[in-house]
Parts: sequence; C-alpha cells; structure tokens
Amino acid sequence: MANLVSLERVSLVFGTAHVLDEVSLGVQTGDRIGVVGVNGGGKSTLLRVMAGLQEPDSGRITKQGGAEGIRIGMLSQVDALDPAWTVHEAVLGDLPEHVWAGDPRIRDVLTGLLGGTGAEGMGGLDSLVGPKSGGERRRLALARLLVADPELLLLDEPTNHLDVEGVAWLAHHLATQRPRPGNATVAITHDRWFLDAYATMTWEVEAGGVTAFEGGYAAYVLAKAERDRLAGLAADRRANLMRKELAWLRRGPPARTSKPKFRIDAANALIADEPAPRNSVELASFASRRLGKDVLDLEDATVVLGDPPNERRLLDHVTWRLAPGERVGLVGVNGAGKSTLLRALTGEVPLAAGRRKIGKTVAIAFLTQEVRELERFEQWRVIEAIEDVKQYTTLGGKEISASQLATRLGFPGGRQQSRVCDLSGGERRRLQLTRLLLTEPNVLILDEPTNDLDIETLTSLEDVLDGWAGTLIVVSHDRYLLERVCDHQLALLGDGKLRDLPGGVEEYLRLREAARARASRPDGIPPRSTSAAATGTGAAAASSSDVAAPVANPAQVREARKVMARVEKQLTRLGEREARLHADMVEKATDPSALADLSARLREVVEERELLELEWLEAAETVG
Repeated sequence: MANLVSLERVSLVFGTAHVLDEVSLGVQTGDRIGVVGVNGGGKSTLLRVMAGLQEPDSGRITKQGGAEGIRIGMLSQVDALDPAWTVHEAVLGDLPEHVWAGDPRIRDVLTGLLGGTGAEGMGGLDSLVGPKSGGERRRLALARLLVADPELLLLDEPTNHLDVEGVAWLAHHLATQRPRPGNATVAITHDRWFLDAYATMTWEVEAGGVTAFEGGYAAYVLAKAERDRLAGLAADRRANLMRKELAWLRRGPPARTSKPKFRIDAANALIADEPAPRNSVELASFASRRLGKDVLDLEDATVVLGDPPNERRLLDHVTWRLAPGERVGLVGVNGAGKSTLLRALTGEVPLAAGRRKIGKTVAIAFLTQEVRELERFEQWRVIEAIEDVKQYTTLGGKEISASQLATRLGFPGGRQQSRVCDLSGGERRRLQLTRLLLTEPNVLILDEPTNDLDIETLTSLEDVLDGWAGTLIVVSHDRYLLERVCDHQLALLGDGKLRDLPGGVEEYLRLREAARARASRPDGIPPRSTSAAATGTGAAAASSSDVAAPVANPAQVREARKVMARVEKQLTRLGEREARLHADMVEKATDPSALADLSARLREVVEERELLELEWLEAAETVG
C-alpha cells in the first residue's frame, strides 16, 4: 500500500491554541478512517490541511504524484453549491446520460442520496438548487463528491441531515463501493454506529495531537480504556465514563466488537464488577411513584397537515399509550411526521380526530431542534442561565448542584463563566439540555438531541439519562443512541400508522427495503434482499444480490391468514396482561420484592409478544 498523503511534524496555531502540534501521520490506499474528538479540537482543521485548503505554520505535507498527483475531494460544513445550478449540473456536471445511467455506482449514489435516478429524485434532475432546504443541499454536495469519486475523499460530518436509512446506505457505499486500488476515505463523524460500520481505523484528535486506533468505535473504546488503565487514569471521571461505555459495548450485540487486533484481557478486567448502565426495575418503580398510572395517551388519534386537497394524514386513528418509566425511540424517514407526532403529544398540534389524555402529575420537558429559547440569555454567563432554572436537582437518587450537572454535560468550571453569546452550536445544545433536566420533568421528549454534540458529550448525556427516572421519548437518526438509552423502538412508515419494532432499527430497515421493492415490482411481491443496505450491517456484508421470493400458492396464503388471525388474538390478550401488570406495578411501587416479581413477569410477556410479532411478520410476507 502507498501513502496518498503524508503529514510530517505539522503544526498550526490559532491565537494561543495549538490546534495541531507537530502531527505526523499518513493516509494509505484502502484506508477508511474515522476522525473523532471534542468540538473545537481541530478535526475540521486537520482535514483542511490534508486537502491543501489551510497552510500549516510549520511541517511538510507530501502528496502522491506531487502537486499534480491525486485528486482530493472534500465535503465541508459550508454550502458551496451555486443556487443557479440544476440538480443535474450540481451532481452530474457535464457527464452524458449514457455514461452516468450506465454506471451502477453512480446510479447507486443517485438512488441512495437523491431518492431516484430520474425525475423522481430530489424533485427532478432539472429542478434548481436554490430553493432546496439545507439538508437537501447537503445531500447534493455529498452526491456530487461520490459521483466524482476522487482518490482521497475527505468528509466533514457526512451523516448530518441523513436519516437512519441514509446513514446505513452511506456506510455500505463507502465500505463496499469506494474501496478500490488507489482510493481512501477520511470522515469526521459523531455517529458511532456509522463509525463502527464504515471505519477500519479511528483517529482521535485531542490537545493538538492525533492518536490512531485500529478498528471502528467499539475497538477504539476498548483500546482507549486499556490505555487509560495502563496510564493509571482509572479513577478519572472520563475513564469512568469509558468503563461504562465499554460495559455497554461488551454486553451488547456481538457485531459491535469488530474483532480488535489487540489484547483485551485487561480491558475485560475493567468491567468485571461494572453494573448494568441502569437499574430498570428501580427506575420504573420511581417513575411510577412520580407519575401514577396515567402518563400520556393518544386514543384513536388522527393528525392532519395542510388543507384539502393537499392535506397529509400523518396519523390515521392511532392509539398509543405511554407507561410510567417507558423509554421509546422513534424512527422514520425525513418528513414522515416524527416531530409533528411529538408536538401532538405535548398538545402543540391539535388532533383532527381522537383524544389526547394526560395524567394529572405529568410534567413534560420538550427539547426541540430550535435553540431560539436561549436568545434572551445572550449576555448572561452560562452558570447564571443554568441556575435561573434551579440550583439543585436529584439524579440517580442523589442530590447534585446545577454546577455539577453542567460539568457532567460538558461545562467545566471555567467554561461556566463564559457568556451564552460566545457558545458554539454544540455548547448551546448542551445548555438547553441542562436547563431542561433541572426542571425535573417526569416525561422527557427529545427531538434530535445529538445535533452538534461530539462523542464525549454524547456519552456524558447517556450517562445522565441512565440515572433519570421518568418516561423518555427520543427521535433520533443516531442508531447507537436509540439502542443505548431506549428499551424499544417505534416507526412511522408513512402509512399513517405507528409500528412497533421488536427487532429495533434493523427491522425498520428491512421493512423499508421490502416496501421499496414491493413498490418497484408490478406484481407487488418484493424480492428477498441480502444487501447490506437492507440489513443495515454496512461493512459486515459484501453481497448485494437480490433473489426473487417464490410466489405463495392459494393454500399457503389461506394458512398464513389463519396464522395472522390467531396471532392477532394472542397479541390482544397479551396487551391486556401487560396493561394489568403495569397497573399492579403502580399499586406495588413501595414493595421491592413484589415489584421485582412483576417486572420478571412483564419481561416474559414482552418476550412472548416479540416472538408472536415475528410470527405475524412471516405470515404477512406470505400473504403479501
């Protein structure tokens, strides 16, 4: 393997800060590198130096083939598309149709990022770039780079504005379509699932230096925990967070630990006595005492956007009951109505039909995607804006001060004295979260909480949420966060229904793939896909061949319908048992032994329901 670009003792100083301090590294052909680090740590600057867009103060940069050698393409966080361009000009340039239409790789990019290869993609290839939203323009810029296919591809937060499907597609594309002799990719990302699925190496940018770790996020956490142990930092706050994160990774799905090539015995010793991230029974008991039996219910609810004849029915006679202490993740494509559903829960969006029921003791806190609520605190210091809500709160059964909570969410002592107007986007998001948690809500609704947050802040947020007792609803495209802090997931599939996902995000991706395949076939029968885009495993799968499913005969269809009817009756009975168990848990909230027994019975009901739902899905596939 040859080096595409090398940095030798490169230094760069902004003011008094050494953003890069004698950094030496190289990118070799075939590398897929993920770059992590705190916001403002120098990740984007490193990419600009590699691309030749930022001159260092000292050191040498060598590129393969000299100045006229390799092509380098960079996706920055600044929109550089000409508003007067059409989508065709922005993405395909002057490529003739027979070239791009005949290239499977380019067609894959157009379908994966624009939604189609013809008039249906991004409003049509002849539509103008100017009126597009920021997220759409971001997709166009990414598609333009992937179509150009430079030897060295530098991506600064490529998963921004991508939904769960888009992130899965991008990881699969970069891991299977990009790798060719002479190519390499470097991507800054805070999406830990994407990092695991895409990267063969992880660079951590910290304190002006760059440390390389083999593998994706799971391997990076393991290696960092081992390094911290050897350095005698096990008692440090950050090492404690790493131990907790390591415990989660090692207890999670086996695919997360992508066979790191280093000794992990010592790292395993770190978590020998590490408790589970959260005590679900204890939190459910506390939540029941705070909330009572009723939390938030939508009964036969219909939500409509717009006026006839252009109205959109986001929810169509949906019943959704939230239990005390329930932790729900909500997924769906952009525009499916996730944020609108959250506003319907809070009462901000009226129901066209049905009823919204809220418990008497419910206190809702809603983190929106806007940060305008901080505008009135622009000249305040951070600690003043935090203590404006409350000076003390309870978390994990312990009373902590506002300053301690702020420290846990990324505002150390000195930073708490900064003015709000001087905060970055990520810091403003942290301040929003801190203020919300201090209101001591018992129902917490988070709409894309990971926007602008780095990995270190995300792990701190998850640590805080582990000790938070109440009902939690999270809308996010961050698969790792959903799996980490939520107990189950629901999906909006665009058909007006709210779908339970026993198989989590993986099941959602399979359902979306099946729906697309069904829509593309005239007989309405989807092919059985083994592609990594369908399963969401990214780099773990290499085959993308589609095998047509056999057509069921009438007898098989009749038998499948009987199975569906039987399972639906069983699910109804299970739902009634689950409701009774929840009611019993509220009544026995002060009896630990009874509560533990009820929780065990509830887990059995949930497991039985998941098996039945899978049986129903298999029968439904036969029916079509």
